[in-house]
Amino acid sequence: MENIKNLLIVVNSGKPYNQYASYVVAFMSKHIAKIESVTIYYGPCGVEMSKKGKLASLKITEDIKELLASQLDGVNKDELPDNLELMARFVKNQLGINIVSCATFNVIDGISKNLDDTSQMEDFIMPVKLPQAAQALLSADKIIYF
Repeated sequence: MENIKNLLIVVNSGKPYNQYASYVVAFMSKHIAKIESVTIYYGPCGVEMSKKGKLASLKITEDIKELLASQLDGVNKDELPDNLELMARFVKNQLGINIVSCATFNVIDGISKNLDDTSQMEDFIMPVKLPQAAQALLSADKIIYF
């Protein structure tokens, strides 16, 4: 496997499967592959998911939990969260995964009033301005797009 130290996962869609996949890949990247720095970045077409309540609306049902746990050694289905907001909080707080969104498109989409406004955003998602977004893209060892 490649020697990846800095992984960027770009989520450029609000489609549910892209959301589920990005968080599963982020979890496996930290938990299994032991990648030092993992960032989930909500790009121009994905920032809608940074709005309060959007990730919570994506449920993780018991059958999905069982399916996921059956494929991951050391993961018990009862330990998995009930929705993607709880999963996001877990990967951020327990695994140290960064979750960011493009502040410019948060404003364009009406989620934020200005580049620093986070009043309508999930508190665990940090808006980044264009220079920070460019730095994340240019400094990543590997970029995965969803």
